[in-house]
Amino acid sequence: MDGHRLQGIGMTSRRTRERLAARLGDAGIRDVHVLNIIRQIPRHLFVDEALASRAYEDTALPIGHGQTISQPFVVARMTEILIRNGMPGRVLEVGTGSGYQAAVLSALVEHVHTIERIRALHERSRRLFRQLGISNIRQRLGDGHAGWPAAAPFDAIVLTAAPPAIPQVLFEQLGEGGKLLAPVGNGEAQELRVYHRDGDALVEEAVEPVSFVPMLGGTE
Repeated sequence: MDGHRLQGIGMTSRRTRERLAARLGDAGIRDVHVLNIIRQIPRHLFVDEALASRAYEDTALPIGHGQTISQPFVVARMTEILIRNGMPGRVLEVGTGSGYQAAVLSALVEHVHTIERIRALHERSRRLFRQLGISNIRQRLGDGHAGWPAAAPFDAIVLTAAPPAIPQVLFEQLGEGGKLLAPVGNGEAQELRVYHRDGDALVEEAVEPVSFVPMLGGTE
């Protein structure tokens, strides 16, 4: 990868990432580890080159195939919630998309497993992780509704698309004391929720209203 593109210049420079981190801090992101990672990860590489100059705006951007890269505040907020009360060792992400959320997580936790149903996005993110030298992300092309049974249990599971209800199989792949974080709902009536496993019980916590693409089944 071209060194200038990797490091960024102008609107994709390190200084621009610093400003984004500062804005996220002002907006309520408090975890210094998360803010430091936002400063380091080159978000402009996870969007189409034509949109690179907008990569450090706090907004969602299209990545093709009817999908988006989530706005940086949402990525930071979800990451902050996942690592609250301790870093999980093994995380499952359902919906690789651009790969940005997985890249952020990979800088904080030991093992990231991520599933994507759209082959073109799966292959693009695989190439990008390799170019960035990220080696602790395992990827799979498949339907996220089934999770990743062979790699379970997970300390944390995060969904980056919204199902109307959480598939039961994902709860079954959540380890003792683990947490599952997901947007839940249809259309505009979505809510970010955290589920904490306590033995056989699941304790649900509503966080805030959100807007994500719907969670779809199958592969393409």
